[in-house]
Amino acid sequence: MDDKKAVVPASEKAKALAAALAQIEKQFGKGSVMRMDANAPIEDVQVVSTGSLGLDIALGVGGLPRGRVVEIYGPESSGKTTLTLQTIAEMQKLGGTCAFIDAEHALDVGYAQKLGVNLHELLISQPDTGEQALEICDALVRSGSVDLVVIDSVAALTPRAEIEGDMGDSLPGLQARLMSQALRKLTGSINRTNTLVIFINQIRMKIGVMFGSPETTTGGNALKFYASVRLDIRRTGSIKSGDEVIGNETKVKVVKNKIAPPFKEAHFDILYGAGTSREGEILDLGVEAKIVEKSGSWYSYNGERVGQGKDNARIFLQERPELAWEIENKVRESLGVRVLPPLAVDSTVVKLKSVDKADKADKADKGDKADAA
Repeated sequence: MDDKKAVVPASEKAKALAAALAQIEKQFGKGSVMRMDANAPIEDVQVVSTGSLGLDIALGVGGLPRGRVVEIYGPESSGKTTLTLQTIAEMQKLGGTCAFIDAEHALDVGYAQKLGVNLHELLISQPDTGEQALEICDALVRSGSVDLVVIDSVAALTPRAEIEGDMGDSLPGLQARLMSQALRKLTGSINRTNTLVIFINQIRMKIGVMFGSPETTTGGNALKFYASVRLDIRRTGSIKSGDEVIGNETKVKVVKNKIAPPFKEAHFDILYGAGTSREGEILDLGVEAKIVEKSGSWYSYNGERVGQGKDNARIFLQERPELAWEIENKVRESLGVRVLPPLAVDSTVVKLKSVDKADKADKADKGDKADAA
């Protein structure tokens, strides 16, 4: 007896497939199953900038992807909320509608405004329970009219049973189950409506870990799987002006990335009350790309001095946005990133003075004053 299965002719397989596709379309609607045409143009991933040039480059596509779930986690005061508020400001510049679900009830409205967030256009919710927060998020995403939703934070999404229970009640796994169920519901509509959903998360320590990192994020493992991008943000040092601390040196590692190669890092400065120092990033990336020359503590561009020390060079570029725009676009071109549109400025063009010319001008002024005296 021959155990080999009979070979089905290709024509019969094609007929069976056509019948199955017809049945699926009849039952679930047209477009439920379709062929992935190899010759069809592949759409570029739509992204929104994080407000940090270095991080946009590290992400590989120029920003955070729309229609995806993103997780940003790190220790306290590391810059998580700052990064999301900057992303909101960038989305609003593109004409998008943004929502901020403040489960921690700790949003600093004044700081958000300083980072460029248009408060009149921002939707904000401060829910009482985790279920309420995620239901609001689901409703906003399903509406298709919101482009970006931020949930701050996963750790503050307290299940209703925990709030209504007594202090000290043990309810293991309740938050993890809540997150798992919510993400199962959300992912389909997030992709369909092309909405970017950012979850801010906190770090906890696992007890009894002998090998490997004892750090873990709250809310179980579901978010780790559903997130297309996971960013680990850390404070690595302080920025001082004299004895006063004016900001933090920050490192962001792309721990997971489904749309570009992961494990890239970005280093930038976050200044208190101002957010990411864009001019500082332009200088650092310009030096790496050999567009800006650095000799000792002096920064130069096109053979002209920009400033001595990073702080002075940063202030110099802040006062000359046209020059900062020019250097940034050269950096973007060298790294293969989309360049910025032309800057709307006055007809007057700001030019750099060489150090020698500036010195001569100062001496001439002093000489004129001496003659007048």
